[in-house]
Amino acid sequence: MRLIEEIESAGAQGSLLESTVANLKIWANADFLPDWVGASIAELVEKSAWEELNDRFYQNMAFGTGGIRGRTIGKITTAAETGKLSEMGTPEHAAVGTNVLNDFNLIRATVGMFRYVEKYLKDSGRYDLPRFVIAHDVRHFSRHFCELAASTWCKLGGQALIFEGPRSTPQLSFAVRQFKATCGAVITASHNPPHDNGFKAYFEDGAQVVSPHAEGIVDLVNQVGLEELTQFLDVDLSPVIVLDAKADEPYLSMLEEMVVDTDVMKNESPKVVFSPIHGCGAISSVPVLKKLGVEVIEVPEQMQPDGRFPTVKSPNPENAEALEMAIAKANETKADVVLATDPDADRMGVAVRSRAGEMVLLSGNQIGTLLAEYRISTLKDAEIIPEDGGDNTVLIKTFVTSPMQEAVATWHGLKTINTLTGFKWIGEKLAAYQAEMEAALFEKEGLVVDYDACDVWTKADLMLDYSTYFVFGGEESYGYLASDKVRDKDANAAVVMFCELAAYLKAQEMTFPEYLDALYLQHGYYEEKTINIYYEGAAGSQKIKNILESYRENPPKVFGEVSVSGFIDFGKDEIIDADGKRIPPQDFYFLELGNGYSFAVRGSGTEPKIKFYVFGRSDVTDPEELDQVKTDAAEIMQSMLAAIEADARKRAEK
Repeated sequence: MRLIEEIESAGAQGSLLESTVANLKIWANADFLPDWVGASIAELVEKSAWEELNDRFYQNMAFGTGGIRGRTIGKITTAAETGKLSEMGTPEHAAVGTNVLNDFNLIRATVGMFRYVEKYLKDSGRYDLPRFVIAHDVRHFSRHFCELAASTWCKLGGQALIFEGPRSTPQLSFAVRQFKATCGAVITASHNPPHDNGFKAYFEDGAQVVSPHAEGIVDLVNQVGLEELTQFLDVDLSPVIVLDAKADEPYLSMLEEMVVDTDVMKNESPKVVFSPIHGCGAISSVPVLKKLGVEVIEVPEQMQPDGRFPTVKSPNPENAEALEMAIAKANETKADVVLATDPDADRMGVAVRSRAGEMVLLSGNQIGTLLAEYRISTLKDAEIIPEDGGDNTVLIKTFVTSPMQEAVATWHGLKTINTLTGFKWIGEKLAAYQAEMEAALFEKEGLVVDYDACDVWTKADLMLDYSTYFVFGGEESYGYLASDKVRDKDANAAVVMFCELAAYLKAQEMTFPEYLDALYLQHGYYEEKTINIYYEGAAGSQKIKNILESYRENPPKVFGEVSVSGFIDFGKDEIIDADGKRIPPQDFYFLELGNGYSFAVRGSGTEPKIKFYVFGRSDVTDPEELDQVKTDAAEIMQSMLAAIEADARKRAEK
């Protein structure tokens, strides 16, 4: 075959990687695949699009512990893939390849997950049908992938439930428990670029899969052969259960329950500009806010769901540019607050008005700290938790989230748990606390309780009496949670909580920056910054690997004139959390510096980048000195960021 000869020739000349050649030959020789697959490969070979082919075929897309995420539209789209474009500009077919998210990898993930769940139920002595609930965002192919996964699940002998339209990631987490499903998934790539999509996997507790289920699912996904997939390509929705708007009501009620001080929300309704940045945040957030009496001003250009995210460079509320239209609307309408959620509504970014009348962006760390302080204080005022915090109230955060949140929790008498990056680890903690409560309740009282049917206050009493009560959780990347009815970060709930805080500050005639400064004077000035270095494709993957491996093999000793005073390798060292549980090994490093600063290093699990999280703290007690402390800290931070990034770029090339 001429096509195979050209592929082998490109490999011999070094244009294609050895692994690319091997994978390409398998697909090119697979006569059972649809014609458009072979046509796409032939077109890319004819164009000598070697870099594109390497990126698409150099590896099999890895089903990680959280699922899969990556490109679904190539840098080059072939004529066969383009076919008839949808109104939103979606090609007829997702990109061909082993390392992209297409129908084949989506089916492969679904089949492997079904086989694991079926075995899990059998081994547990349960013979009910594997029940799978699926949600999706607004991205290219999201609805198609959702229906394809549901159809595949039913053909395998399970029961699948899908929503009538886009729904948020936290609602899926809630729905897994609501419908007593065995597992769930969201078709989303969160805030990634428009060309990406993903399959995010959840287990029956409503949290993302963790050990031992994660390893079991990964193993079975990897065993699914290419020849098994084509029988599932035709979508059949006849056995699939479609959930209408009535299914949303329990989740919306839970969002209303997030308000602790209902009086302040009634008396001091804030004026808020809201943007879902073309995603699904408005589906839940807007109706709940309006019901609570919040004056919501929408950004009309960004309310329409659109996977191209046409009004922003990136649909990420962490980025200032993504909030520009909302801030302009706030200045036009004299609104108090800007709230924006990412495409699948699990992250929330905000801008607030200063005393001078200017809109100020808050970081994810600052938002989390403000919400934690207010939530803890208000729960104490409502006598939900003891005034001294008690021995079994907890704040959970990731290691890369501001240590200021631990300072706030400690001051209030709460325990702090630090976890690895990713809300799945917070979800795992919540599941463990629930199991501990249920076991203790049965042992001491002989009682069994339907925990999910309890209201938030009954649940608080149960957890305080028999286990550990979760007050707040968060991560620096704009994710927050304060109810264990959801086991993932929830921007819809965060929007409600932030509006309650806005109402409280309005009643106090205080601005958000003033509230934050008061906390700095109480706990010290904390500053945190991140460095994101992007390396795309096969070559980029190797550079990220170079950096991570070099930190283990040759840890840094100095950055400029600042020495490294401590080095923790989470992949080798045994780390025990505040519950006495071991932190799972991971390629993650934490360094203490001689000037009191510290930073963490990890590869992103969802994007082609490596991330550095830098932390600094300065003593401050005099309000007159705070501005100068901030200025001095910013100068030190900038020098540290420059030194850390320069060192990383050198390590990438080794």
